[in-house]
Amino acid sequence: MTPPALLIIDQQKGMRESPEPRNNPHAEQRIGDLLAAWRKAGWPVVHVRHISRTPGSPFWPGQPGAEFQEALAPLDHEHVVEKNVPDAFINGGLERWLRVRGIDALVICGVSTNNSVEATARTAGNLGFFTQVAADACFAFDKRDFNGVQRSAEEVHAMSLANLQGEYAQVLDANSILRTLSLT
Repeated sequence: MTPPALLIIDQQKGMRESPEPRNNPHAEQRIGDLLAAWRKAGWPVVHVRHISRTPGSPFWPGQPGAEFQEALAPLDHEHVVEKNVPDAFINGGLERWLRVRGIDALVICGVSTNNSVEATARTAGNLGFFTQVAADACFAFDKRDFNGVQRSAEEVHAMSLANLQGEYAQVLDANSILRTLSLT
């Protein structure tokens, strides 16, 4: 059986520098824990990087914000997918890369829960991948809802995970995922 791939979404320097209030201040540590376990096991890791199409964005090509955070940067043999929309499956060859390797299960972590993580997890589920999202290895930012009500990052995060749970993905904490996969 082929082990699941770990998808680390948008762990770039620009995400750490956002002025917006966020939840889950230990998410990067939990991502690092997952990454270390995957590397120790020799399992496939995919780093997803957002490259903006908006000039002046911190994620514009060549800007420091578009670079991976040092602690979570890919090794030479780890796959990198660049995207310019929230969903990592769009226009980057991710599905083909996974299918060619016989990978049918994914563990997703990163930022932001309600944007790139949710979009990617929805597509993964729709494409038939067994998908798990590590809730404590993701984070969101404060956001106004459609009615103009300011929602905390924790509320945004929780609602996004609720959108995914059961229909598109299984939502667990990182330790539960590691135990389930016997990586602890």
